[in-house]
Amino acid sequence: MRYTLIDNVQQGERLGKHIFASDGRILLQSGAQLTVGILSRLRHMGVQAIYIKDERVEDIEVEEVVSESVKRSTIATLKDSFHFVQSGKNIDFQSIQKSITSIIDEVLMNHQTLLSLTDIRTEDNELFIHSVNVCIISTILGVKVGLDRTKLQELATGALLHDIGKILPSEKGKEDDVENDHTWKGFNALRKNKEISTLSAHIALTHHEHIDGSGYPRQLKDEEIHYLSKVVAIANTYDRLISKGEDNRGLYPHEACEHLLALTNVQFSHPIMWRFLRAVAFYPTGSQVKLSTNETGIVVGQHTGLPQRPIIRVFEMTGSDSGDYDVKHIDLAKETTVFIEKVLM
Repeated sequence: MRYTLIDNVQQGERLGKHIFASDGRILLQSGAQLTVGILSRLRHMGVQAIYIKDERVEDIEVEEVVSESVKRSTIATLKDSFHFVQSGKNIDFQSIQKSITSIIDEVLMNHQTLLSLTDIRTEDNELFIHSVNVCIISTILGVKVGLDRTKLQELATGALLHDIGKILPSEKGKEDDVENDHTWKGFNALRKNKEISTLSAHIALTHHEHIDGSGYPRQLKDEEIHYLSKVVAIANTYDRLISKGEDNRGLYPHEACEHLLALTNVQFSHPIMWRFLRAVAFYPTGSQVKLSTNETGIVVGQHTGLPQRPIIRVFEMTGSDSGDYDVKHIDLAKETTVFIEKVLM
């Protein structure tokens, strides 16, 4: 499979991974032929990038820290829980905890796999995919720093529900009140549920705080911010950066990592950021790249602990037919004078 911007997909190419609705239904199956009409509908749904089938890398599978099935079921559970809260009911805490337990179990099993968040987002599922991604990133970081199971549960709960305030209406006549900000609304909603810990609720309140005091809603500084909120702040910002931006394209993972690195010790904790940058794939498997040797290829492998130096499969044309080519692999962990110059999506 190859990962590419939808604007670069050619009519007749085939989809490499299912596209799902927020309730878990398959909107478009893997293998579907992409017509002009289908591509137009996908753009209308807000889809930016997809996996397409590519015979040159048909043997390559994208490794996931958390499986597609667990992510899908968590998104469906989260959607139901948000509807409960919107209708004035409490969150179905048992269902949420079941999903979180599955995420933690898979992260513990696969935490050596580099994180690649290449889920296909639509306007329908954006908030839910974002919430699940923030939960997964935060849980990975929690494992990396050695949190026990209880603290992992609290961290993952707060991370999964960190944006719940966004779906709650403001009180009439108080729309401009600071306590109607989504962080306060989320905190207050979670505090109503006695099964959710105060720490998890505080993560929803403080995930936009920065260590230099420039965040919100309380302009807290370094030691005033709970450690787990610092974790979720990084996870939240990263996932927002790689989703839609002002130009309708999120940053590439390596660009988002550079952006976060520039804000380390300003907005974000250095020790946590150091662990984050060693856990995320700068160039996800399936990405097409241009090398400093002027060769182009597709990322087919990763190195744990060295995310900036993946393995690239390069294709050298040997004839006039597009199917005539030789293949070679360049392992950037070994070829230390070769660099990725550009992502070609």
